Amino acid sequence: MYNLRSSALALVLASPAFADCPTAPDHSGGVKDLLDSVQQAQTERDARQISGKLWELWTDAPDEIAQAMLDRAMLKRQSHDFFGALHDLNKLVAYCPDFAEGYNQRAFVYFLTRDFASALVDLDRAIALSPNHVAAISGRALTLMGLGRTDEARTALEQALALNPWIPERGLVGPGGPLAPKGEDI
Repeated sequence: MYNLRSSALALVLASPAFADCPTAPDHSGGVKDLLDSVQQAQTERDARQISGKLWELWTDAPDEIAQAMLDRAMLKRQSHDFFGALHDLNKLVAYCPDFAEGYNQRAFVYFLTRDFASALVDLDRAIALSPNHVAAISGRALTLMGLGRTDEARTALEQALALNPWIPERGLVGPGGPLAPKGEDI
């Protein structure tokens, strides 16, 4: 019985309410190198592989507790359990307020539920924490589009394209796209 109580107490004390989130891993050098590589990519296939490596860095949480919250939330989001995903992401952001991906993923859920105002707040925080987070910047462009703020959306997408010219959203600024520069629409 003593071992069971000790284990239970250790679990409670290790929970996010009682623990401090460590500093997120500093992957800025790796992100910069991968962004340099993706800008030199010759094919979309090569760019997708590099983008996958970027996601590995962005989703590398500060500790096992945060990683479990992030992974669980992303699985819930993928299965369209947006309420459950938001619950986990709210806990993650409260536990690790300096982990950019917590905000980026929560913004994605807000975006999917068409709560663009909340998504924009989280995207701005993610970008403040990780200025070269291409996915957050392109997500910001899509969110601004959802809010009808086309000029700001175009600017955000151009920022994302400057970092990674291969992002899937690149067609939005192409001829006839909804974010094509004025005077260049069909």
